[in-house]
Amino acid sequence: MQFTSVAQVAGLDFDTIIDVRSPSEFAEDHIPGAINLPVLDDDQRARVGTIYKQVSSFDARKIGAALVAQNSARHLTEALADKPGGWRPLVYCWRGGQRSGSFATILRQVGWRAELVEGGYKTWRKLVVEACGAPMPGPVVVLDGNTGTAKTDILKAAAAQGAQVIDLEGLANHRGSLFGAMAGGQSSQKDFESRLVRAIAALDPARPVLLEAESSKIGDLQLPSGIWAAVRSAPRIRLRAPLSERAAYLARAYGDITTDPARLTAVIDKLRPFQPAERIERWLAQAQAGDFTTLAGELMRDHYDQRYEKHRRRHAFDEQVIDAPSLAPEAIEALAAQVIAQSERAIREPAASPGQG
Repeated sequence: MQFTSVAQVAGLDFDTIIDVRSPSEFAEDHIPGAINLPVLDDDQRARVGTIYKQVSSFDARKIGAALVAQNSARHLTEALADKPGGWRPLVYCWRGGQRSGSFATILRQVGWRAELVEGGYKTWRKLVVEACGAPMPGPVVVLDGNTGTAKTDILKAAAAQGAQVIDLEGLANHRGSLFGAMAGGQSSQKDFESRLVRAIAALDPARPVLLEAESSKIGDLQLPSGIWAAVRSAPRIRLRAPLSERAAYLARAYGDITTDPARLTAVIDKLRPFQPAERIERWLAQAQAGDFTTLAGELMRDHYDQRYEKHRRRHAFDEQVIDAPSLAPEAIEALAAQVIAQSERAIREPAASPGQG
C-alpha cells in the first residue's frame, strides 16, 4: 500500500491498522486510528540495537527474530484471537522494513490478507510535513475577542449548527493561556500535527472554516506554518462583551482550576514578573477566599486585556464586530448563529463588511 495524500489515509478501507513499532515510538505519533501491537518493546529494541553495535549484525538478527516470534505469538493468542478469516489488516513499522514485514508474513500464513505500508511511518510523516507547510485548502475566518468572550464554546455551538470548524485548542488539549493547561496534558508536536492535517483534509474547500484566534503556540505546541499564515491573514470576527459577563464566564469555564487551589496559586505566582507585588497578593487572597469572579475580572482588566490591545495596535485586521451583551449558556447558540452568518459575509464581501473597525 502506497500513501499519496493525507485524505487517502483518512479513507483507508482496512479492518485494522497495526503499528508494530515500540510503545514509545507509537506514543510520540502514529497513523490516526492505528493500534499498537509491538513486535519489539522499548527494552527489547534497545537490547537488539546494542547487540548489533557491540557484537554483530548476525547475533542481533537472530535474537531479534526470536523476540519478534514470541511477541507475535502473544498478539495472535490475545489481541487478535477473535479476528475472523476475512479480516484485512494494514501493517507498518518505522520504514516498512523487517518488523512490519515479519509480522505481516505471520499474519498471511494464518490466512489473513495483510498488507504493508510502503515506506512505513516515515511515508506518513512526510505527507504530514508537506501538508503542514501548505496553504489552507479553502477560505478561513478567525473568531477573535479578548480573554473570556466564550470563543471556544461559540465555535463548538457553530459546529453543532453545521459550520466547518477546526478546534485548535481541542486538538492541542490546551486553552492557550497561562491558565490553559488541561487534564491529560499535551501530546507530542508530531501527534498534534498528524491530527490537525487530518482535520484539514476533511474540509470542504468551497465553504469557510472557522478558527479561533491563537498565537503561534498553543501551550507547548507550535502551529504549523500553513495554518499560522491563515490565522494571521484571514478576515476576523471580533466578539465584544462586558467585563462582568466575561468574568462570570471564565469562573464557570475554568472550574477545573478553581477547584484546585494549589494549581491556581502556582499559576498566579507565575505572573509576578509582570505585575506589582501587592496586586499578586490581592489575587492570591481572592483565590483563597473563593472569589473567582472578581479574580477573573481583575486578571482580564489588569493583565490580559492590556496585552491583547497592545497586540491589536501592532496589526491591522480586516474584521467585523459582534457585541455580546450576555455570555450566559443560553446566549451561546444565538451568538454562534451570528458568527456563522458573519463568516459567510466576510468571505463574500471581505472589503465591505459592516462593522469593521
